[in-house]
Amino acid sequence: MESESSPDFDTVVIGGGQAGLSMGYYLAEQKRNFFILEASERIGDTWRNRWDSLRLFTSARNSSLPGLSFPALDDYFPTKDEMANYLETYAAELDLPVRLDTKVESLTRSDDRYVLETRSNRLTATNVVVATGPFQHPHIPEFAEELDPSIARFHSSRYQSPDWLPAGDVLVVGAGNSGAEIAVELAGAGRRTWLSGRDTGHIPSDVFNSRLFWWLFGSVFTVDTWIGQKIKERSQGRGDPLIRLTPADIRQSGVERVARTEGVTDGKPRLEDGHVLDVDAVVWATGFRPKFEWIDLPGLAFNANDYPIHDRGVVDEEPGLYFLGLPFQRTPVSATIRGVGSDAEYTASRLNTHDRIGSKR
Repeated sequence: MESESSPDFDTVVIGGGQAGLSMGYYLAEQKRNFFILEASERIGDTWRNRWDSLRLFTSARNSSLPGLSFPALDDYFPTKDEMANYLETYAAELDLPVRLDTKVESLTRSDDRYVLETRSNRLTATNVVVATGPFQHPHIPEFAEELDPSIARFHSSRYQSPDWLPAGDVLVVGAGNSGAEIAVELAGAGRRTWLSGRDTGHIPSDVFNSRLFWWLFGSVFTVDTWIGQKIKERSQGRGDPLIRLTPADIRQSGVERVARTEGVTDGKPRLEDGHVLDVDAVVWATGFRPKFEWIDLPGLAFNANDYPIHDRGVVDEEPGLYFLGLPFQRTPVSATIRGVGSDAEYTASRLNTHDRIGSKR
């Protein structure tokens, strides 16, 4: 497309991960004129760029998007590269119109059309589905800047393997799934490793992958129910419960569990109980924060956690604007590979009507 052109679509989906691709499946079923815009150079790169040994917590049976099963036995746990390749295959086999290496830099409105600006193009659309997912902006505490420059520090999204870190002792901050798995891997490689953070709880893997769990957490405990609202309130500000690892696994690996990291003393990390640790590296497994400042729409408001205010992904104050893949968008598993499918189907059913003339390729 040329920079001066402004192609017009019924629907534009921002994000070509599991949420955006699921949305594409239902848009294609409706024969809509749509495009999926993905910032990465290759579908699945968000998974490929995670640490080397990462495997999914969901079994293959619970790792499929609508219309194409994950190609493995039901009880197999895919690697991160296998999931990345599955997403790439999904887009190819369903012939979804994805434009790669296309980052949306702004989203505004002009009269009754949404306007999307990229580095090289402008597009307009009746409907826009923001499917950028929950892993947008790595969160690192502000006090991290006070650490001594000799201490290497990285967010978990950049961690690859124990050999990737400089030699010496390591503090992993954040005791959810990512932090716990990285800490255990480091301890297994012979590093003295501390894991800092509150206990996030534990769900056994066989329970998490059971049909009963996915029925309850994918269909019953919704935001429309009292118990669903309670689960949502308790989950905010907390790390995800451990699934593959147990607290006993962490202890037996040699990882030293310590209190939360609250600041810095003399250039070294200080724990909530006053202890100061002398370490050579810090891995911040402190999660991500939403990043939606590129959206400039007067009807869109945000909550205290900087997530958009919506009703099951629908923004009533901005007709034609939708979100998909947000944490607890409708259920506790809305941001998971399996859970996003039902939200995508619902969102597709709520899209504004426009000329459904087939996808422009």
